[in-house]
Amino acid sequence: MKAGIFTLDTGLYKAKKESAATAALKRMLEQVGFEVKAAGVLPEDKKVLSVVLERLSDTGAVDLILTTGAVGVEESDCAPDVVADISDRLLPGIPEAVRAYNLRYSKRAILDRSAAGIRNNTLLVNLPGKAKAAKESLEFILPELVHVVEMLRK
Repeated sequence: MKAGIFTLDTGLYKAKKESAATAALKRMLEQVGFEVKAAGVLPEDKKVLSVVLERLSDTGAVDLILTTGAVGVEESDCAPDVVADISDRLLPGIPEAVRAYNLRYSKRAILDRSAAGIRNNTLLVNLPGKAKAAKESLEFILPELVHVVEMLRK
């Protein structure tokens, strides 16, 4: 199984800094057998994100793409819009479950607009931007993500 992980943060991107969230998610995916083929920080830009996700999905380079950040209510929060726009099928249960899980920690989880979908047998999932929240969210849904990826690879 192959994966890509991208943190959406224009400030980190411009400063050429790494993301704690990307590093944490990479370790978690590798522990369950994923090979992370692409990872890094991208600007909060719809066109850039669309091109990256489409290219990785359409070429079969990865089976799973996780994004962190850019899932809120600010105009630059584009990750859910991109996933909704480019997916062949949406999987609303994944972000609904993550929001419900995160409500235990903060009422601000109601402001999360994360999305999940499938494009050309690649699973796309938005996660929160904070490293701790992204890690805890992935821990909660990881067995189901592995199951979906295995189903899509048949």
